[in-house]
Amino acid sequence: MGRIGDSLAGKRVLVTQAGDFMGPVLAEVFREHGATVFADESSMEDPGAPQRAAEAAGPVDVLIANLGVPAPSTRAHEVGDAEWRHVFANIVDPLPRLFRAVLPGMLERRAGKIVVMGSATAFRGQKRTSTYAAARGAQVSYVRAVGAEVAASNVQVNLIAQNFVENPMYYGPEVQALPAFQRRLEREVPAGRLATPREDALFAVFLASSEVNFFAGQSFPFAGGWVS
Repeated sequence: MGRIGDSLAGKRVLVTQAGDFMGPVLAEVFREHGATVFADESSMEDPGAPQRAAEAAGPVDVLIANLGVPAPSTRAHEVGDAEWRHVFANIVDPLPRLFRAVLPGMLERRAGKIVVMGSATAFRGQKRTSTYAAARGAQVSYVRAVGAEVAASNVQVNLIAQNFVENPMYYGPEVQALPAFQRRLEREVPAGRLATPREDALFAVFLASSEVNFFAGQSFPFAGGWVS
């Protein structure tokens, strides 16, 4: 009996924003499972970047939509248009462009996987996160709708709603060293620790594997119990 992820051998996997957020570890772990990884480091804020990335990768078997931006901490009544547009331009707007670029081929072949690296912030109210939470929530709704639409064509679209995962964009060494952060971790996260980057990447491998085909439009909290 093979192991989960063996089916990725030889598959063409496109990882977006591969230079930051979860990009480097995703590329590394998918390569370890035999995939041919196209690690695109372009800014997905550029409307033409998704199409160019997909064309450079050729027929995409797996899309890992790794999209992140530092989260603003503005009070809701002080959020300006520039902040709102910046966050949505980086986290939400690239999704339909990426899907337009890869879904037609997946639907024609009746095979494909898309995993969006999202955030559990969409599921738990917090102060001073209105812009970021709204963008991550939009990702959840988009994945739910598209996942339901394409499931009958054997294309699976799902989302990892992560939080408290060690990565340089949100939880780098400087954040982890703060006493206030350590107290928050103990108070809010039942697991009592950050997830390692590899744990998160291996969950993406699980969802992208052909051994697992019964998830459709779902968003999975990966946050150590922070979201019940």
